[in-house]
Amino acid sequence: MVIVVTGPTATGKSDLGIFLAQKLNGEIINADSTQIYKGMDICTNKVKDTCGIVHHLFDEKELLDDYTVFDYQRDARRIIDDILARGKTPILVGGTGLYIKAALYDYKFEDKTHLEYDGYSNDELYKMLLDVDPNTSIHLNNRVRVISALNYYNANGKPYSEKENDNALLYDTLFIGLTTDREILYYKINQRVDKMVEEGLIEEARNLYDMGIRTKAVMTPIGPKELFEYFDGAVTLEEAIESIKTKSRKYAKRQYTWFNNQMPLVWFKVNYENFDKTCIEVLEYIKSNGHFE
Repeated sequence: MVIVVTGPTATGKSDLGIFLAQKLNGEIINADSTQIYKGMDICTNKVKDTCGIVHHLFDEKELLDDYTVFDYQRDARRIIDDILARGKTPILVGGTGLYIKAALYDYKFEDKTHLEYDGYSNDELYKMLLDVDPNTSIHLNNRVRVISALNYYNANGKPYSEKENDNALLYDTLFIGLTTDREILYYKINQRVDKMVEEGLIEEARNLYDMGIRTKAVMTPIGPKELFEYFDGAVTLEEAIESIKTKSRKYAKRQYTWFNNQMPLVWFKVNYENFDKTCIEVLEYIKSNGHFE
């Protein structure tokens, strides 16, 4: 069985993942798109103490490397299969929902080499689509989606209307989500940003700034790019830090929306005063539903 621990930022996913790994003979697989890169420990809130638990897909790539969700799908499935073959429990921990879905579901990616349809009218394109996908619900005048559906068929050999089959799980999986009241979450996010600053976030961002690297790896996480504006003299340090807090809160809101629409999560409310209680509650649920002793 595979266990997923996810939810918005600042809800204690890493700590819960380690607790579950200790109790369920598990190994942790990173499911955060930014923590796979080296050199960004503070801004990505990378786990500092693994407590002896094996952690996979952390610090695997250099900042100049291009690492996609397709790459993650391949690597995560290989690791999941290896962990299961050794009789242990794979535990995916992180907040990048698309990475989790790509790893665990029959989620296929279109081939990057698309055919060109510039010389065809909408009617001609639509007829071509009907020939390969008679059940399509796409309107004939929606040229972009018609072309996308044709490319999907060319890449995957099946109609786009059957794409919902990508929602078939490849593994026996339990999905755990950590949540809390919005006011508490926003307070915890603000508090965590302040702690990151104390731990050296500004210095870490300055090092990235001086290196001159502006790749996806550096510009995706919240923190570096906001501080880059401060280093450029465009904003004050206080404005940059407030921007990090604001964007982190908005990101948490988007995470909730995505998770609720894309995954069958069982939500657990975080007890920040007694996190052990939350951990035990989750463990009891998993044992009652996951065939563990």
